[in-house]
Amino acid sequence: MTTPGTEGTRRRESVFHRLYVGTGAFDIVGKRARWYVSLGLLVLVCIGSIGFKGFNLGIDFEGGTKLQMPAVGAQGPITDGQVQDAFREAVGRPAETVQIVGTGANQSIQIRTEALDVDEVGAVKQTLFTQLQPLDAQGQPSEQVISDSAVSGTWGGEITQQALIALGVFLVLVTAFLAFYFEKWMAVAALVALLHDVVVTAGIYSLIGFEVTPSTVIGLLTILGFSLYDTVVVFDKVKENTRGLLGLTRRTYPEAANLAVNQTLMRSINTSVIALLPVAGLLVVGAGMLGVGMLRDLALVQLIGMTAGVISSIFLASPLLVDLKMREPKYREHEVKVRQRRERAAAKAAGEDVPEEAPKQAVSAGAGASRRPSRPAGKSGRPTGKRRR
Repeated sequence: MTTPGTEGTRRRESVFHRLYVGTGAFDIVGKRARWYVSLGLLVLVCIGSIGFKGFNLGIDFEGGTKLQMPAVGAQGPITDGQVQDAFREAVGRPAETVQIVGTGANQSIQIRTEALDVDEVGAVKQTLFTQLQPLDAQGQPSEQVISDSAVSGTWGGEITQQALIALGVFLVLVTAFLAFYFEKWMAVAALVALLHDVVVTAGIYSLIGFEVTPSTVIGLLTILGFSLYDTVVVFDKVKENTRGLLGLTRRTYPEAANLAVNQTLMRSINTSVIALLPVAGLLVVGAGMLGVGMLRDLALVQLIGMTAGVISSIFLASPLLVDLKMREPKYREHEVKVRQRRERAAAKAAGEDVPEEAPKQAVSAGAGASRRPSRPAGKSGRPTGKRRR
């Protein structure tokens, strides 16, 4: 007698076993309609957020002034609220962002605001020093530890322009490679998956309001290679499973593609986990402990983009490839043949009298022979007849 806990354990072991073995037990391609609806709604939400809400562009794109100072003063730790109050008192308006980064001795406060003139920068630094007394490395209050830098918005625009050019070249080369190595429909499906990853990553940045910096744009390009790698692995298995498929009636093209997805599913999960671990470490250690904003921006976009890439390679690329391939008549005819063979096999197993399908060559040869009149042959084997003189 088995307990409910034992049955649950066996069920979980069965799922993990099927996942590890990859025998095609998960019908991912067969349920592609629900994946299309789910991912389509996500893409629509992302596009709507990008169109109506826009992005939280950093000062590298809009231009502005950046100030930085230690997070410890003569009276103890300095809070972002104290910095915001001092900034408002100095220039009469609040700063756009005040952020505490890093931990321990490396902790500092970053102030990002619109462009300030020389007098305004001097007033802000003087007010911050007077009210908060930030300490230098020797533990003494000093105004010199408050640094400022002016950032031009043209630099971020140039980075974005170069990134778009690189993205265009990358997509052209990827299309040519996939069309040459695989086929045109695989190239189309891979490009759709890549566009999905870009739109979803950008949409999540827009929805949550993450700051977009040049590091974000650079990180967006790095996730495309990861997404493409995972898709190529799945497509290579699809190509292997469908080689010579039209000459057989064992399984249809959707079934062969679904088997390929199952066979590479465990590999996709392992690859994504291994790839996301160092990215998460970069995000936690580099940004949380060291307080490096560039590392934070780079790791954040990679974390979002890689997750979207794994989802698209499994639930979008292969199902879309199946729909594109089934548009061809030869694959639809092959699917009908497979179903007919299975129906005959099921009827025969049920004990029904099922006529065997005659080979086409034998039927045509017999028909041709029946149309030819036979003549008696002589001893030499040649037909007899009167000779003309």
